[in-house]
Amino acid sequence: MAEDRRKGRRATAEDTGRGQAPAAGGSRAGDLFQLLRDGSPWTRAELAMATGLARSTVAGKVDLLLGSGLVVSVGDALSSGGRPASRFAFHPRARTVLAADIGASHVRVALTDLNGELLAEERTNMPVAAGPEALLGYVVDSGKRLLDQSHCPENLAGVGIGLPGPVHHATGRPVKPPIMPGWDGFDVVGFVQRSLPSPVLVDNDVNIMALGERTGFWPDANDLLFVKVATGIGSGVISSGQLQRGADGTAGDLGHVRAGRGQDIVCRCGNTGCLEAIASGDAVAQSLAAQGLDAANGADVIALASHGNIVAIQALRQAGRDIGEVLATCVNLLNPSVIVIGGSMAAAGEHLMAGVREVVYRRSPPLATTNLRIILSRAGDRAAITGASQLVCQHILSPEGIETELASLAGAG
Repeated sequence: MAEDRRKGRRATAEDTGRGQAPAAGGSRAGDLFQLLRDGSPWTRAELAMATGLARSTVAGKVDLLLGSGLVVSVGDALSSGGRPASRFAFHPRARTVLAADIGASHVRVALTDLNGELLAEERTNMPVAAGPEALLGYVVDSGKRLLDQSHCPENLAGVGIGLPGPVHHATGRPVKPPIMPGWDGFDVVGFVQRSLPSPVLVDNDVNIMALGERTGFWPDANDLLFVKVATGIGSGVISSGQLQRGADGTAGDLGHVRAGRGQDIVCRCGNTGCLEAIASGDAVAQSLAAQGLDAANGADVIALASHGNIVAIQALRQAGRDIGEVLATCVNLLNPSVIVIGGSMAAAGEHLMAGVREVVYRRSPPLATTNLRIILSRAGDRAAITGASQLVCQHILSPEGIETELASLAGAG
């Protein structure tokens, strides 16, 4: 490990939350902190060697970080003669994060540490159509309860929120979300900050699920596509280690890409032939209901398939093929190394996955699929909470975030 440090080891950066060496010439405490984010202990001498900074400079920055509580002493290194050197490491329990997963029919609020480790959580069933005041009110009230139970409410570092619709990331405001009446343009950040004065970051639920899946299970996958198949269909795109939101935050909206089958089927967006209109959980259920089966939603479809209903199994396989048709284009365009299928319809398992793999591997060039893995989500329903926490941690533990924290502490002192 010491040899890795001397080489200025770099990890995959923004979305994993791992330590990385400061950029050339970076001498701020925030830059130095990036090396410590992996949690491994360092001595001042090792930090100086890895960064090229003078030991006196490193010592001053380490003292600032120790004063913030984000870095703590973890004992002495082995001595080769003389006084042993002190070692320091990142302290993830120094602050807490509130992570909120707002879905079409549920709200989950969790308290995590700065590594995304779950400390406590609450959840309730509440339709997103109940409106922003009702759902965000629950987020605030639940968050306060969890913070009070932690006995350190003043340690809140920030709030991360995932919403089931398009979000303008810079402002945190929903933009014409199709299943969220009353949410369009709502000031989510301002509403939450009135009760929880801390940084509030808001994103589309599929984006945060992509962050959560990668953080927990694929930290070395720099090119990953997370596809949520549920009431709707969407994806989170991570390319070259960075979450790609696009110019206006709509990157990854696979559900409204035109699919070859069912071009006359009208989608809720007003267009015809959208993937969501033929392959989402509700779309498959409607198709089965039209054939006389008792299916009102995706859960009913999965239940039928689990009991061996051949019509439901065939419908799921076809939905997988439809999704695979769109994903084959994504593979040709983005060349991901991992495609993760999540969302409630992932419970269909291999019935859905078989159709996806069949078309992707047939329609994509061999070079793009030789090392491509198409898998079911491992994070499951934890992906969104993990991702919402990670959204905050990326922000506050970045070099700029650390500098802001230290300046705030200096001002308060």
